[in-house]
Amino acid sequence: MCGIVGIVGKEPVADRLVDALKRLEYRGYDSAGVATIHEGHLARRRAEGKLVNLARKLAADPLPGNVGIAHTRWATHGAPNETNAHPHIVDGVAVVHNGIIENFSELKEGLLAEGVTFDTQTDTEVVGQLIARNLRNGMGRRQAMQAMLREITGAYALAVIFADDPSTIMAARSGPPLAIGFGDGETYLGSDAIALAPLTNEITYLVDGDWAVIGREGAFIFDHEGNQIDRPRQITQAAAYFVDKGNHRHFMEKEIHEQPEVVSHALAHYVDLGNHTVDPAATGLIDFASLRGLAISACGTAYLSGLIGKYWFERYARLPVEIDVASEFRYREIPLSADQAALFISQSGETADTLASLRYCHSAGLKIGAIVNVKESTIARESDAIFPILAGPEIGVASTKAFTCQLTVLASLAIAAGRARGTISEAEEKQLIKSLAEMPRLMNAVLNAIEPQIEALARELSRYKDVLYLGRGTSYPLAMEGALKLKEISYIHAEGYAAGELKHGPIALIDENMPVIVIAPHDRFFEKTVSNMQEVAARGGKIIFVTDEKGAAASKLPTMATITLPTVAEIVSPMIYSLPIQLLAYHTAVFMGTDVDQPRNLAKSVTVE
Repeated sequence: MCGIVGIVGKEPVADRLVDALKRLEYRGYDSAGVATIHEGHLARRRAEGKLVNLARKLAADPLPGNVGIAHTRWATHGAPNETNAHPHIVDGVAVVHNGIIENFSELKEGLLAEGVTFDTQTDTEVVGQLIARNLRNGMGRRQAMQAMLREITGAYALAVIFADDPSTIMAARSGPPLAIGFGDGETYLGSDAIALAPLTNEITYLVDGDWAVIGREGAFIFDHEGNQIDRPRQITQAAAYFVDKGNHRHFMEKEIHEQPEVVSHALAHYVDLGNHTVDPAATGLIDFASLRGLAISACGTAYLSGLIGKYWFERYARLPVEIDVASEFRYREIPLSADQAALFISQSGETADTLASLRYCHSAGLKIGAIVNVKESTIARESDAIFPILAGPEIGVASTKAFTCQLTVLASLAIAAGRARGTISEAEEKQLIKSLAEMPRLMNAVLNAIEPQIEALARELSRYKDVLYLGRGTSYPLAMEGALKLKEISYIHAEGYAAGELKHGPIALIDENMPVIVIAPHDRFFEKTVSNMQEVAARGGKIIFVTDEKGAAASKLPTMATITLPTVAEIVSPMIYSLPIQLLAYHTAVFMGTDVDQPRNLAKSVTVE
């Protein structure tokens, strides 16, 4: 995740900005930069690589100015070099940005047609160019900012300074978090309270759709329509923690809401979002074109992400996949050969069963790929290719953002394998990548839209002792993931089943005391899944229907609740549909008063077999 810091100060700010960025290094980044306002001009220092490189530049060539913004970048559009590093400066406007501007290509084409010249490969420069154009057209700074926000779509956090306004930072949030901090005659901006902890403990968190004008004496906050609004201030204890909960009750809730941002960074690592193609380097040392088969193994939630990946590899790459939980994998004595490869999935990279299965495949001569969140982990070190999921620290024991980042990586690899094997065309690749590129915006919209409904539903669900989840296709492993989440943090017994298997046993359990959560986007499986829902309804089961607008309109069955999500491409649905099942488990557990972040008997990293 990128990091943003800003200071409207009483004294030079460059060194303090870099110190604040250091507290965000845990997020990961590939370049860094800082810009300040001094004597009516914008001054800037940027460096590729770690913050020490930026610090050296500042030591050799100090940067004056009492107002500034700074950034650590994880590349999404354009190479991770100094030219593409933030801040970007356009005609007296400096911008830093987290996230993805989805419609940057169209906006850039329009600006180029107007004669605008671009200096970078990034989507972020479009923001600066739009503001600069609006200023040239006679708008004031606030008007120019608001007009730009109405033109862009995507998930983003922005900080902007103007050469001719040495007392203000403007900021906006739609997805990635931003916090405003308050000091004595100074005001601060940061991606989270951690960055601001040495400066202040009095924080206001911006809400999605907010934008703000920040001065030395405080901040004016506006909604998307430009109406001034109030947001509460709170005292944060971030200084006491390496990773802070922000304005969330639990780390799990925070990590659920971080998914639009972290998924965007995972996606950007594997695909070229400008050309909508998979990065040729994404597959590392694994030559998918020459493989006879693929083995996947993992534990828990990581196994279920691998099960969804199996559907993708077989559909898009026509590549046969063997998959099993790691504790069983090596004992099956699967026939393995060197013309196969193996993928091992683990958030920590230290899971003992998964590591043992990796070594079993390594002894058979297979190329090994590691899909991990910790690149220095044992599983990563013992693999031929490392596929980082880039989720950032996940503190909650129940995996959320690591799951969706694992899915993002698997989807990208499956598309890469399909292109390498000639089973999808260039046009199909572009369409699949375009669908994936919409995920951060869609995830953010879903989280904002459905949470109040799910919080109310969780109160009702907490009255039951047993819950059944059903799904078909990739919604089947998602049903198992929903059941796993619910039982591990709420302690309600839950099972996930393939919907077609309902009549082969589980239907015996259905009565008025059995909620049945049906995950059914209106896809090629929908009609058959609805037939299974009818079987539940006929026996008095309480149906919670998770579908899209078309699915909700097509089904006339009575439900306990219908959770309606946007219509999305089939490859995207597992990531989008994971959000309601995560939120339902979380809010049910909160209502029941369990220890959400550290459920009983569970550990984050399981290092025993």
